Amino acid sequence: MNRKKNTHADHARSARRPLQLAVPALTAVMLLSGCQSTQQTTPENSALLADGKAEVPHIKDDLKARIIAEVEDLDKADSALAADTVSPDLWVRLRGGFTMDHSNDQPRVASELERYSRYTTYLGRTADRSSRYLHFIIEETEARNMPMEMALLPIVESGFDPFAYSHGRAAGMWQFIASTGKLYGLEQDWWYDGRRDVIASTRAALDHLQDLHEMFGDWMLALAAYNSGPGTVMKAIRRNKSAGKPTDFWHLQLPKETSAYVPKLMAVSTMFKDPEQWNLKLPEVINEPYFEVVEVGQQIDMARAAAMAGIEPNELYKLNPGFNRWATSPNGPHHLLLPVEVVDEFEANLESMDSKDWMKWQRYTIKPGDSLIKIAKLFRTRPELIRQVNELEGNRIVAGKPLLIPVPSADSDNYKLTAAQRTLAKQNTPRKGRRQVQYTVKEGDSFWIIARRYDVKVRQLARWNNMAPGDPLRVGKTLSIWTSKGMPKSGVVRRVSYKVRQGDNLSVIASRFSVGVSQIKDWNAKTRSQKYLQPGQLLTLYVDVTRAR
Repeated sequence: MNRKKNTHADHARSARRPLQLAVPALTAVMLLSGCQSTQQTTPENSALLADGKAEVPHIKDDLKARIIAEVEDLDKADSALAADTVSPDLWVRLRGGFTMDHSNDQPRVASELERYSRYTTYLGRTADRSSRYLHFIIEETEARNMPMEMALLPIVESGFDPFAYSHGRAAGMWQFIASTGKLYGLEQDWWYDGRRDVIASTRAALDHLQDLHEMFGDWMLALAAYNSGPGTVMKAIRRNKSAGKPTDFWHLQLPKETSAYVPKLMAVSTMFKDPEQWNLKLPEVINEPYFEVVEVGQQIDMARAAAMAGIEPNELYKLNPGFNRWATSPNGPHHLLLPVEVVDEFEANLESMDSKDWMKWQRYTIKPGDSLIKIAKLFRTRPELIRQVNELEGNRIVAGKPLLIPVPSADSDNYKLTAAQRTLAKQNTPRKGRRQVQYTVKEGDSFWIIARRYDVKVRQLARWNNMAPGDPLRVGKTLSIWTSKGMPKSGVVRRVSYKVRQGDNLSVIASRFSVGVSQIKDWNAKTRSQKYLQPGQLLTLYVDVTRAR
């Protein structure tokens, strides 16, 4: 089993005193030792300066031994000093890499500082959420010799939420839109979204920022281009040049969001630079890798992988948010990020199990007209995997014969952070003062048409369904709508589940609960097509309990 260690900052351990510091110290040792030699510098003497253990001609053995001992002591002290410079606190390491100007008194920065200072609890929670990823991000940033402020950019972009999805159709911690993600090699399909992959998205984001810095020669302009696109920034620069105005970030006319974007990062960095001044409580985060990369080599069920590592499935998904479904992608990547402390246990369990047991398989009976490609598409897997597991030599299959197909090994509680479960959770989160409507998309529907029908905003409708307003709507898709239309306007409103009794009709029930017949029909879509209510039928009512009889 090959394990890829997370040692991205070996090159960055350069906070050591140069070895040349031993040279003047060695000269002082020689003088203090009473050495009266007046000989000129020779190759042999130079060797002494380069290495205290080299042969020293014309010096007594006891003096030579003392000099060597002194040099060794200096080397030990030097190593100890170097070790002391590596702080055990990751926040100290982060601040040590800040290089951008935090002293400017730009009103936009002051405004963002004032705003963030009211939400220090939120920043503390965000910092806590970042603790899984920050060591890796810092090492990647250091490796590129970039300002360490860039490591805090996910706070502005997503609040360090790898599952974030914006109204602009941007996904992940670093908020890549699909096209830019693909440009930087972030694969996106049903199984996997590289825009959410911790390692892949971080490297892509830093690559993108470096490219933008190379284009504009300024980190603030690079950040502005990261937010609004390089074309927008170039156009603003050309406009200022034509007008004879300065072309730095602070003088450009940029979109409102972009004009606030760079000041937000500067404000956040300023607060993290001196958290006590801003009453910001940061969690303790040690300066050590949180995770390691473990090569698995093939598809594995996420619930089984979590059990093999001895961690909760949610923790596994938070480290591997690029995987959208109940298993890793059959097409790869075929590695997992795991907390450092569980890697040995996971690898031991991995090696002791037959690789066929890394997934659960169900029997599927081949139907007339089936092919491996058709079956693979049906189950969102690869023909090669079906062929391998079923020990098929070619693509020929026979109707009536069984095949083993991969399926989830556990119930939905073990896959709460899959794309489908995240959407369900968002759809079913109650909204105060609103009722839920399950709506099936029809031919010709759009977000705007549906939103107008239920008197909600397009962005709200999209957000409730974990979508963006620009996402395509598929006919037959079920949307969750939280509308206040038809709700009681005052009083104490409660959702009531009412069981229809013998002799009930809509008018009787409406009178009993002081609501309208049309409201009951709105709240219960099936009643529109029913001629009569059936005893035992359940109705959903939204009742002002201060008025109900």
